[in-house]
This record gives sequence, C-alpha cells and structure tokens, in this order.
Amino acid sequence: MSEPRDAVADLRRIAFLLERAHESTYRVRAFRTAAAVLGGRDADEIAGLVRSGELVRLKGVGEVTARCVTESVAGEEPVYLRRLEATEGTPLDEAAAALRSAIRGDCHSHTDASDGGSPLREMVLTAQELGHDYLVITDHSPRLTVANGLSAERLRAQLAQVAELNVELGDGFRVLTGIEVDINEDGSLDQDEDLLAELDVVVASVHSKLRMPRIEMTERMLTAVANPLVDVLGHCTGRMVTGGRKRPESEFDAGEVFAACAEYGVAVEVNSRPERLDPPKRLLRLAVEAGCSFTIDTDAHAPGQLDWLGNGCERAAACGVPPDRVLNTWTAQRLLERTR
Repeated sequence: MSEPRDAVADLRRIAFLLERAHESTYRVRAFRTAAAVLGGRDADEIAGLVRSGELVRLKGVGEVTARCVTESVAGEEPVYLRRLEATEGTPLDEAAAALRSAIRGDCHSHTDASDGGSPLREMVLTAQELGHDYLVITDHSPRLTVANGLSAERLRAQLAQVAELNVELGDGFRVLTGIEVDINEDGSLDQDEDLLAELDVVVASVHSKLRMPRIEMTERMLTAVANPLVDVLGHCTGRMVTGGRKRPESEFDAGEVFAACAEYGVAVEVNSRPERLDPPKRLLRLAVEAGCSFTIDTDAHAPGQLDWLGNGCERAAACGVPPDRVLNTWTAQRLLERTR
C-alpha cells in the first residue's frame, strides 16, 4: 500500500486550482471548508474517520470532498486533483515568464475582512507557497458597503493582526499593511488621513459613479494622484470585460492622469483579474511612454487568485513595461522606502 498523502494539503490545492480557474464560489468553499474542518486533526485521526465511515458525517465534509480525502489517505492522488492539474494553463512566453519570476510580492489583495473569501492567514500562507517575499493586504474602505469596507476601528484591528502574524512568521516573509481606498467624487480619499499615513501601501481606486463626464473624472483622478498618501492607482478605467458584469471604461484624460502619476510617483496598477485586465493595452503603452512606474497585482479575493500574476505579466511584457519600473519586483524594504 502506498504511503498516505496529506489529505488537507490536497483539499487546499484543489481549492487553489479552482480559484485560479475562476470556478464558482460554492465549489471552492466546499473544499476550503473541508480543509478547515480537518486541519486540526492528525493523519491517524483522519484515517480513522475514513475507516469508520464517520468522515461524511462531519459538518462541512461532503460526498465529493470525502472521496478526495479517502483517496489521499490511500496514498492516491485524488482524481479531482489529477484532473485539475492536467488542465492547467499554458506557459507564459519568455519575456512574461522572466517578469513573473522577478516579482517578489503582490500589492493588492483582499481577505474576508472585506469582500475576500478567506482569512488573512490563509492568504498569507498561499502567498508564501507561491514563493512571494511579501503580500500587501488591501481590504476595502468604509464607503464601499457592498464589499463590507473597513471602518477605521476595524482597520486598526487588522493592523494589530498583521503585526502579530509578522512576529510569528519571523524574517522569511513579510505581511505589509495597506488599503484599497475609494476615491470620492471630489478626489478625496475614503479613510482618515492619519490612519492612511500609518499604512505601508495605499492603493486608490474609483468604485462609484464610473460614468462621470470625462472632465470631472479627470479632475477627480488628478486630485487623488496628487495626494501624497497615494502609492498606487488601482484598475484605472474600472472596466469589466467578461461575465455578467461587463462594463465600459470610465472616460478621462489618460495623458494628463499618467503624467501626474509620473510626476507624483504614483504607480499605475496592471490589474491581473481576468474580468478586468486593466488598463487596456493602448493605455498601458501610454503609461510606459509617460514614464510611469507600475505594480502588477492580482487584486485577489481568494487564495488561488494570488496565482493570477501571469495575466498581468503577459500584458506588461507585450506593452514594453520595463521590469525595473515594476515596484513589486523590488524587495519589501526598497518598496517601503519608496511608499513611505
């Protein structure tokens, strides 16, 4: 008989691959829930649950997840996992692959504190497994109530969590504090400025009134970019290109906005979410010509989505983004020297 596999690791890997493939949330949740239920049990206890038939009676373990655990305990790669591994995406081309390998961290990610699907620790663990040196946690600001945006009090509580986790992790990995702060209609930021000043990275994004007239939207974005607390301009056009939420680009003077980004040292985000892929390539080329710096981010709302960086790297490589102008190819210390 083969040596038993790590059943919990197999469940987490399945969830990760489902998230990366943008599969339905309920399917991902089934595997993550089962992994959480079994996570505190040792291998012998899990094997005993399989033998006794009690596994499927545990709350949070269903028929499909139980079958995967049974296969893992028997030393077999679960069929479900094998199928997912066999259908992974095609490799990046050489330039994109080189850029992807140079990236050290992700500057835009969400946890279940706002509208993400997993807790802080799970996001950090996955970032470590992907080989990152750091992960910036950028949950939403309070105005975005649909995304359970963080009040100042809740954000301060998260900062304490991050500090505790960094002590636990030691020197091998760093969790950086941050926020995806809404840009209000007048260009102000949706959070207390003293609190924003305490954060490692501030990503500023437009989430409301995306169809503002061009002149007003340009002024709104220019005001935000000129704010010394802003480090990154997130998904600048707000477009959605796939799925049921398709949305056109916001209209603004990209030349003016990118010139301001270059002047004030605000990075333009290359958003790797497959439904966003923002900015469009024509604007990404314009930002390169304007002398902007960049971040290539996943905007991950689940652990498996942290592996979407390849989407942004392909687009950045195709548009001639210089790797040395991508801030998250830098060390955490160098990044902090820039943002602070």
